[in-house]
Amino acid sequence: MSKTVFMKLTITLIVLFLTPIGAHADIYKFTDEHGVTHFHNIPAIGDTRYKLFKREAKTTVTLRKGNISQFNSANRKRYSPIISTAARNYKVDESLLHAVIMAESGYNPLARSPKGAMGLMQLMPGTAKRYGVTNSQDPSQNIHGGTRYMRDLLKMFDNNLKLAVAAYNSGENAVIKYGNKIPPYNETINYVSKVLGFYQTLQSKKALAAQSTLALAP
Repeated sequence: MSKTVFMKLTITLIVLFLTPIGAHADIYKFTDEHGVTHFHNIPAIGDTRYKLFKREAKTTVTLRKGNISQFNSANRKRYSPIISTAARNYKVDESLLHAVIMAESGYNPLARSPKGAMGLMQLMPGTAKRYGVTNSQDPSQNIHGGTRYMRDLLKMFDNNLKLAVAAYNSGENAVIKYGNKIPPYNETINYVSKVLGFYQTLQSKKALAAQSTLALAP
């Protein structure tokens, strides 16, 4: 093998194995006339010599029923009017906002994560700045900023709830990086499960309340 071919092979293998294992992207390969094996993670790159080498592993999220009785009922009642207004103004499901707040802060407006996320919807400083939130511990500013962010994520991912919620946790760039799929981070997978579990519980309670109202109607 010539020195040039050996260098090409070495570089190719370095690129392949420096790709994060957690990416779980499909891998395509072909071997050229010099015996050098080339790899790529995009099938349609204009070269029909690439054949599927490794199939993507799927990220699965198992939803679990959310226990909503554990949260501060006084704070939930206190901030519900703000949540309702934000949901109506930005056309985001009110139950989804409650589910995010339950998972993020448990209705504690002074909550702060080790990474610096703050307030009811745990806005990172960059996100707060993007949406004009000057005080993340102010419930109204925080909820309106977080709701606008969720609205934009839902638009970005074609109203795919799982992807929008995943992006709220890990950032939209992480979801895009992994091919518009839930990133294979345990924190994000658990977060999506938790939020959607709360969301389903809230939706079920809302449906039962609506049925009860109809049953009592004359």
